Amino acid sequence: MLFKKKKDPHESGAVQMIRPVVVRTENVAKELMNVAASNKISSAMLDFNILEVQTMKRMADTAEWEELSFDEIAQLEKDPEILDPNMQLRQLYEVEIFSKSEPGPLDAMEIKIGANATMCKVYLTIKAGSKATYFQGFEEAFKKHINKKKLRAKLLIMAFDAPMAEAIKSLAARLRVNESITFEEQEMVLIAEGIEPVPTVNDALIMHYEKKRDEGKLAGDRVDYSKRGYLVSAVENELLIEYIKPKKGSAGRNCRGELLLPEEPVIKNEPTFGISDRIQRTETEKSIEFRAKQSGYVTCEGGNYDISTEMDITEISFKTTGSIDTGLDADIALNVKETDVFKDAIGMGMEVEVNEINIDGNIGPGSKVRANKATIEGQTHQTAEVYADELRINIHKGKAFGREVHITRLEQGVVEGEKVTVLQATGGKIRAREITIEILGSHVTMTATDRIEVRQLKGSENSFIIDPVVLHTSRDELSDNEAKIKEAKRAIDEVEREIAKYESLQQSNAGAFADLKKRLLQYKKSGLQMPSAFVKKYKQFQQMQTHLETLRSELTQKEERLELLSAKHHAFQSDIFESKVICHDQWRGHNEILFRMIEPEMEVSFVPPEYSTSSVFMLRKDEDGERYYIAAVEEA
Repeated sequence: MLFKKKKDPHESGAVQMIRPVVVRTENVAKELMNVAASNKISSAMLDFNILEVQTMKRMADTAEWEELSFDEIAQLEKDPEILDPNMQLRQLYEVEIFSKSEPGPLDAMEIKIGANATMCKVYLTIKAGSKATYFQGFEEAFKKHINKKKLRAKLLIMAFDAPMAEAIKSLAARLRVNESITFEEQEMVLIAEGIEPVPTVNDALIMHYEKKRDEGKLAGDRVDYSKRGYLVSAVENELLIEYIKPKKGSAGRNCRGELLLPEEPVIKNEPTFGISDRIQRTETEKSIEFRAKQSGYVTCEGGNYDISTEMDITEISFKTTGSIDTGLDADIALNVKETDVFKDAIGMGMEVEVNEINIDGNIGPGSKVRANKATIEGQTHQTAEVYADELRINIHKGKAFGREVHITRLEQGVVEGEKVTVLQATGGKIRAREITIEILGSHVTMTATDRIEVRQLKGSENSFIIDPVVLHTSRDELSDNEAKIKEAKRAIDEVEREIAKYESLQQSNAGAFADLKKRLLQYKKSGLQMPSAFVKKYKQFQQMQTHLETLRSELTQKEERLELLSAKHHAFQSDIFESKVICHDQWRGHNEILFRMIEPEMEVSFVPPEYSTSSVFMLRKDEDGERYYIAAVEEA
């Protein structure tokens, strides 16, 4: 006879059943641990039912506890005494603790309770992969399930939980429609909300102008040590310094019923500095603001802040100042005083951006200067770049860009501007609307849109070029317009092909359409119902006609746009016949005059004979308008 061995409840996989225990407690989690310990099992093997909940409050340690009604608990956050420091809250629970048995209908839902740092906002998280199935009484069962999770987390139940009802109602509605839901993504909803405390604000002194200095150092993720913010610019009304006033916060009460008292503010940053009359002090409820009353740069000497507009410095170099960027809007003038011919006033690789700069010496290799107004008394290196609306350079070998540019001596440099004046040119390239050269040497390329004028010609191998789109802005505008013309022509071709297709269909079906129209009229006169196939076919003919008219209208619009673009294209060289090349001296050696045309796209050139005294040259065309040539004219 075989006997089956009885399974030891302590063996792996066995479920040990305990006798149900009813307790009254304020800490359910602690009681679960106690019961688990006494039975030598894990608290995770236990479950419980909530039999009764008592919510009580009192206004002093010695006062009697007062039990709250259901309505008072539901409206607890509106209790006028809720933030009173003397008010105390407690909940007493009567629970029945027992062993977990068969899986319940909610066990397929893996949920967790979490809260923010203050425990004033409590969230229910449903993990991805969880499955919920609707059953009769789902809402009440789910509410009890959540409340048990809250008690394990030592949170109050029934109090502050107005959001929970809405969350459960929403989930139940989804389940009633779908019967079951598998959560493909994690979902998190608010289920309880206490009264969040307003945090205390400690005083702070924010040096906004210093932040600009620090931001200027960043080059992507790296720190550019050449940009040390030697000067920090300020424009009118810019916030320079801000003092945040201290303010004690206000109390709150979290979802455990605990009162959260604010800390006393820390005060250690009160402003003790002075300011000049160029800085405005404005006090508000929350802060004190110090704003610039005019543009310039910020200075601080002897604990007094000021706005200055002009500075004298010896040099701008990596060693002394680093690059300087005060922007073009701030009213700042820099005077760089270094004049030693063996040193650079603007050092190698330095970048300067300022409203106005006056440089007594040289600009070194790889340096860049941007300003509204710039004067360079020394020379520019071949790899240096200068950008300024009003620009004056003594000896220029690098690149210069401006509106009004004046150069004393051009030595193989590049210049671009609206109006460029050069006293002496010995090689280089000039691009402008108007160019004036007092003394022209050799190997200079001058390209202008309106006028090139030379007072004295001392060399040869020079190029005098009239080009309507010599400047970058004009060239870009012309390229954009040409692209639009190309697109407009393509669009017209497409519409014309579409029109041709529908016109061919219309012609080939003209007889059938006339016959169909005649038959429909006969049906109408006879009072008979017209066959649906006839009506459908007739409507198709009408739609084709309407579409054809729409295409013709579209074609007209596109042709008008092409005309406008073409007119704009011709306008780029509309003044080319007014442009002039003027030389007030006798022509020497080989020098070429060239006019570049856009429409037709061609170049017309002329080499003035040596020793010729003809001074003014313009583009002309013959009476047939087929041949273009350059001619000497009488007018100056």
